[in-house]
Amino acid sequence: MTFLWRAAGSQEPHTDQNVFTDVKETSPFYKAILWATEMGITSGMTDTLFGIDMSCTRGQAVTFIYRYAHTPEYTNGAVFKDVPEKMFCYKAVSWAVEQDITKGTDKAGTLFSPNAFCTRGQIVTFLYRYQN
Repeated sequence: MTFLWRAAGSQEPHTDQNVFTDVKETSPFYKAILWATEMGITSGMTDTLFGIDMSCTRGQAVTFIYRYAHTPEYTNGAVFKDVPEKMFCYKAVSWAVEQDITKGTDKAGTLFSPNAFCTRGQIVTFLYRYQN
């Protein structure tokens, strides 16, 4: 969330209502999480748990960017054999492929690895490609 929030200009959230018990006001991620929640980018793991100490997956990272982009339309479905149509990130990955945000994780271009933890480098690369 913090990478995306900073890429969006570190906008101040319009609310100070925090529903997540694991996100304290003293957290360096506090404003980013409030902003992302109010923008509809994330709703956390549950109604009261954000998952602040959990690693973000590749599927989640692309989905957050897709939601930030206001869930735009895409022409073709995901080309990766590990992203079936019923998967939560299918639309986001399909869009990200069309936008050249991702090319996958294998040389053949058949895997996206949606459940693999997203490294800082991958998140920054996704954001860079989205913005450019």
